[in-house]
Amino acid sequence: MTTFPTIRQVVLDTTDARSLAEFYRALFGLEYRAGDEPPATGQPDPAGADWLVLRSPGGVPLAFQQVEHLPPSTWPDPAVPQQVHLDCTVPDREALDAQHERALALGAHLLRDRSDDPEEPLRVYADPSGHPFCLFVG
Repeated sequence: MTTFPTIRQVVLDTTDARSLAEFYRALFGLEYRAGDEPPATGQPDPAGADWLVLRSPGGVPLAFQQVEHLPPSTWPDPAVPQQVHLDCTVPDREALDAQHERALALGAHLLRDRSDDPEEPLRVYADPSGHPFCLFVG
């Protein structure tokens, strides 16, 4: 019998782990791993200065690793490639438009709009740290 590795989580580097974790927590409705929750207002945030994990029932966790410097992707310009991006689906065009508004309100930046594509309506965004992610009907 062959044994295969299991993907434990997807890790995104960022210069602000707490802010990026909060972005994705709000965008996807995820929950912090026990001990990674934000501290009370005005309290130190040692976890947020290093490594945070968000969990989703039935999904792959997202982790955020604090780094000193991270050049944001310049996609579609190839100067700084995507390196990794998240593909996310919604059930229909109405949901795509609603999630578009949510993503922008949470701090995403629209990179490409193909929402009028009859074959595969989609939009590509950059998260607040510059990581590209796609929302498409599928």
